Amino acid sequence: MLIKQMNKRLLLCAILVAALPVSFSAPVFAQATVDQVTQEGEKRADAGAAEQQRVEQIATQTDNLLNDYNTLSKVVDGLITYNSLLQRQVNNQEIEKAALAESIDNVALIERQIIPLMTRMLDSLEQFIQLDTPFLMTERTERLERLREMMERSDVSSAEKFRRVIEAYQIENDYGRTIEAYKGSVPIDGNQQEVDFLRIGRVALAYQSVGGAHTGAWDADAGQWVELDPAEFKNQIADGLRVARKQVAPDLLIIPVAAPGEE
Repeated sequence: MLIKQMNKRLLLCAILVAALPVSFSAPVFAQATVDQVTQEGEKRADAGAAEQQRVEQIATQTDNLLNDYNTLSKVVDGLITYNSLLQRQVNNQEIEKAALAESIDNVALIERQIIPLMTRMLDSLEQFIQLDTPFLMTERTERLERLREMMERSDVSSAEKFRRVIEAYQIENDYGRTIEAYKGSVPIDGNQQEVDFLRIGRVALAYQSVGGAHTGAWDADAGQWVELDPAEFKNQIADGLRVARKQVAPDLLIIPVAAPGEE
């Protein structure tokens, strides 16, 4: 019995002795574990913050790249539109270039054809002047002679020659729509006398001598100048001369007009 009690006491003492180191080392171990966890948490927090900063940097770079892409995309679209317009212009210029090249190739042929044409036009104009009412004959024939002389000049281009011929035709055409007074001379009683001519288009060509002693007109059927009755036409022709010189306002005039002939 005594031995059992002693064994129990020894066992209790052994347990206490074994428990003493544990009771002294547990707080130290717990503190070390908390510090490690805290440090590990801080490391993870720092790593997370670094990752977040890196993600934000990547997002910023992505936004910048997207903005740059959108800007460049607009520039590219503008360049595509501009290049398309330029291409159409180039295509049109190529068409015009081909047309000009063809025209240049045909210049020699056209020039060979236009020179005879202008010669025939001058011949027709000369014939027309000869058959027309004989007004401003000196001026009109001199113009025709200058054109014929020009046709023989090598320093005048074919285009300029053609322009001058057309201009002469235009002048002759304008005579039919205008009224004009000018000075000249006609044979009266076998003598050339100075008179004032009155031309009303190509409808009538009359004259009146200085002082009004003689009044006459061109008779297209007879092909000569004829005297007019002074009582009927003297004042009318005088009024027409004043109208042509813009000395009075236009008014109704009675003038001799040849009746249309039968063909």
